[in-house]
Amino acid sequence: MSSHPESARPLPVLRALLDAIDRDVLQLFARRMGIVAEIAAYKRHTRTPIRDLAREREVLRDRGERAEKLGLPASVIESVYRLLMLASRDRQAALRAEVPEDQAPETIAIVGGEGGMGRAMVRLFGDLGHAVLVADVATKLRPIEAAKLADVVIVSVPIRATIDVIRELGPHVREDALLMDVTSVKEAPLKAMLESTRASVLGTHPMFGPGVHSFTGQRVVVCEGRGEAWATWAKEAFRARGLVVTEASAEQHDRAMSIVQVLNHFQTQVMGLALARAGVPLEDTLAFTSPAYLLEAYVVGRHFAQSSALYGPIEMLNPRVEQVTRTFRDAATELSEILVSGDQTRFDAVFTEVRGYLGESFTAEALEQSRFLVDRLIELTAGR
Repeated sequence: MSSHPESARPLPVLRALLDAIDRDVLQLFARRMGIVAEIAAYKRHTRTPIRDLAREREVLRDRGERAEKLGLPASVIESVYRLLMLASRDRQAALRAEVPEDQAPETIAIVGGEGGMGRAMVRLFGDLGHAVLVADVATKLRPIEAAKLADVVIVSVPIRATIDVIRELGPHVREDALLMDVTSVKEAPLKAMLESTRASVLGTHPMFGPGVHSFTGQRVVVCEGRGEAWATWAKEAFRARGLVVTEASAEQHDRAMSIVQVLNHFQTQVMGLALARAGVPLEDTLAFTSPAYLLEAYVVGRHFAQSSALYGPIEMLNPRVEQVTRTFRDAATELSEILVSGDQTRFDAVFTEVRGYLGESFTAEALEQSRFLVDRLIELTAGR
């Protein structure tokens, strides 16, 4: 006996109809991006910022209401439009919507330009229309020669080599030029730059990895050293490519990184090491996984898939590594004692203390945003 209505169209026909509709949707997306390009040209001519939060909120509200009237899930449609707007902002940035029409291109030397972050800097400043020189260990153009030629010299070498390279290049950077680094510790490199050159000096830390698909929405920290004009130029360049700029002193940066990087990476490494030594195969745990555990496992997997030579110096060379790791060990020891003793009262007190530190606003935001991430994760891994 047939399990579907006799009047139903065959599955191949229905799939062909969906394919046709999807092609029409893609054509509409392409048309939308064409209009985005016109908007980028208008914004560049009128010096209008790329991002308009009020307009974005208006679009999300309107599309959500229209979706509900059509019987579509508003939350899913919101996700689609958030991605569309991100792609639109990235497209506008790539079209230099925030680069002044009369801005002259600079000659920028990326020392270490064949490394991961070096290539990212080549792409970033190349997208903005600047002339980019690449100097690295195996390039014909040598770093000192590049430093002499360039208006902006960016040091993008392994952390342990950064200060030595700065001291080697600094005396060759023109006084009217800019010497800048992109390493993830700031106090020592900034001091070395100020001591080794009479040029303008700027410390920066791109808070993203070299493999990012889009610069739009990524964050970069800027620590001014010397030369207000070049600092302003660099901040405007980063914003023009869609980055969010955070300004800080070198000391503020390294203190914050002791949490954002050292503590964060340390707890991920402890989790990975504990998993490896717990005696339970990973696949056995994934058979019982919750979305939250799977997300944690992905973070651990992503971390250990990368180079230990990258993460080691980031943590070891932060001046506050001992203090932060000691705080972690003390917290872990205290929680272990609470759990082993079965002391619910002390356990409750920990929750109260941490909730008080986080604050009601952030915990509410965390619930909302993590729910969104978990939903997307379930969509991606359904039937795993």
